[in-house]
Amino acid sequence: MVDTAARVEWLTVAGDPDVWRSVGLTVSADGLVPLFGASLRIVPPSDHDGADGLVGWAFSGIPDVGDVAGFSTEVVDGGSPVFAAHPLGASQLDHVVIFTGDMDVVSAGIEARTGCERKRVRDLGEMQQGFHRIGRGGLIVEIVQHADRDRSTEMWGLVMIVDDLDAACALLGSDRVSEPKDAVQPGRRIATIRPEVGLGTAVALMSG
Repeated sequence: MVDTAARVEWLTVAGDPDVWRSVGLTVSADGLVPLFGASLRIVPPSDHDGADGLVGWAFSGIPDVGDVAGFSTEVVDGGSPVFAAHPLGASQLDHVVIFTGDMDVVSAGIEARTGCERKRVRDLGEMQQGFHRIGRGGLIVEIVQHADRDRSTEMWGLVMIVDDLDAACALLGSDRVSEPKDAVQPGRRIATIRPEVGLGTAVALMSG
């Protein structure tokens, strides 16, 4: 069993740091968006063959022996917490969403490298959702398998927790974010940043 000290240090996003700053996130000179737990790191699309959006992740606490579940993976030393004030009120990532045609393959890849077992599977008919938590209290990885999807796998989007969802939506305005609605998680609400903003990946904001 791989050491379960595994932790996602950041998700790597190919994109324009200024676009991420435009939605009220603080981005450092080296592209880091500091958050509690897993952070984000914005890198040039040219570093990933021109692709934009979520392109990989960085872990600490795992052996440096290859990618995790087929995604570009950096293995780094666990860093000390870095804090930043975000005008959006962002505090942490709740989960990252992976779309796939074969949940079992993705889950097996995550477990083999991190030691973090799939906790449960939710069956919604044509769609199934599986969940891993990376490390104690760490990032949730939600794997979505759909009957109509081929076996290609991609990191599709992320959900970010904000201190005050209504204030965050007011800051962005209705042209850049949807109206908040009830989330699947009881007692929580969620809103989605519109694709036209140009973040390159699906991003939702959720109350804590």
